[in-house]
Amino acid sequence: MKFYNRFYNFSLIFILLLIPSNLAQSKTIPSSFADLAEELMPSVVNISTTQTVKTTANPFPFQFPPGSPFEDMFKEFNEPTERKATVLGSGFIIDKKGLVVTNNHVIQGAEDIVVSVNGSSEYKAKVVGTDPYMDLAVLEIQSDEKFQPVSFGDSDKARIGDWVIAIGNPFGFGGTVTSGIISSRNRDIGLTRYDDFIQTDASINQGNSGGPLFNLEGKVIGINTAIIAPGASGSIGIGFAIPSNPASKVIDQLIKFGETKRGWLGVRIQQVTKEIADLEKLEKATGALVASVSENSPADKAGIKAGDIILEFDKKKVDTMRTLPKLVAQTEVGKRVEVKIWRNRKLISKKVLLGRLESSEAFKAEKETKIDKSNYINVEDLKINIRDLKKEDIKSRKLPKNTTGVVVEEILEGSPLRFLSINDIIVELQKKKITSAKQFSNLIKEIVNKGENTLYLAIYNSSNQRSYITVKLK
Repeated sequence: MKFYNRFYNFSLIFILLLIPSNLAQSKTIPSSFADLAEELMPSVVNISTTQTVKTTANPFPFQFPPGSPFEDMFKEFNEPTERKATVLGSGFIIDKKGLVVTNNHVIQGAEDIVVSVNGSSEYKAKVVGTDPYMDLAVLEIQSDEKFQPVSFGDSDKARIGDWVIAIGNPFGFGGTVTSGIISSRNRDIGLTRYDDFIQTDASINQGNSGGPLFNLEGKVIGINTAIIAPGASGSIGIGFAIPSNPASKVIDQLIKFGETKRGWLGVRIQQVTKEIADLEKLEKATGALVASVSENSPADKAGIKAGDIILEFDKKKVDTMRTLPKLVAQTEVGKRVEVKIWRNRKLISKKVLLGRLESSEAFKAEKETKIDKSNYINVEDLKINIRDLKKEDIKSRKLPKNTTGVVVEEILEGSPLRFLSINDIIVELQKKKITSAKQFSNLIKEIVNKGENTLYLAIYNSSNQRSYITVKLK
């Protein structure tokens, strides 16, 4: 009898342990994505854009030294020429009238935009609004037809390990469906000003940019934007998508106003290091250290000062320096918020009436410094557009007076320099000083012709920090 009871108890425990596991497995692992893919496919579009870019074509594997008589003789061979370039991307329909969401970098500088729906019908499209700071754009299909839209899901509810599917146009193969899971959340890879990516192992490649990342309810929880692919080899299972919640707020503004309306605090910030935290008697290195306050900004009017450490904004914790710009940008313009700061080793609060980023002098100055695209030179082997560094750049960015180099203006799909940012300045290549965009382009051609696979660059980033980086071409 005792043996029977023991066997019964053991069997019961085994069954209790076994059954929930099997039930959970049957609920979380779909037998097929076919029905879901079939339902969503008509809402995902392929995007093709054309633009004119300048290239320099040097037929010689070398350069003539400055002042050489051959320099003028063969000058015509080095003159910039114009050509049409095509960029492929993806997008998805969010309104039956034909509103399409994609990445800004897919359509940036485009002269013509063609949207293909269901892999067959092609339509011209126009730009409704763009946001380069979150890399988003809204297009409108030029047609009176009705289209099948998809809707946004709640990206805040997406959990690590959830199943997701991506649909897009990788390498021009439209209607490609891939599946995977959410690998991580809140990734900051330094790609945009407001990085907060969903990381996924669903296969994403060149051409997937702007396409949707769906949950199993068929809701868009992310917009596929970037991958990590060493040597431009393609997907290795590390892809990044803009979460739908912050993205949808920007998209609503682009549709309503044709532009963004972000909150503005008016501070320059830096990281709180362990050393700073120790000096300020903070328990740990957290928050954003105010380096300076813009005159007459909302922060200035509220009494925030340089040296303050912002720990909380509108009842949300500021874990790191990068957290604050995201919180401020997503807050409604004109809202009065409470900001908790650490000053003189004490926690105090300030009430701030938020302004609008796009109306600030700093933002306007940044917009005005944009250079006409006719000055761009396309470096085909690197898939980037660059321009000469000007005296005005050196002055505005407070660089050393003798600085020379090239400014990165565009980083195209598939570039091996995808980890650089717009407005980074390349000052050296293979330890050689860069003097012009033309010289840089010719040096790259020499390197490629020699079969070298590694670039050794010295750059100034947007914070004017000089550093060396290596880049694999293959």
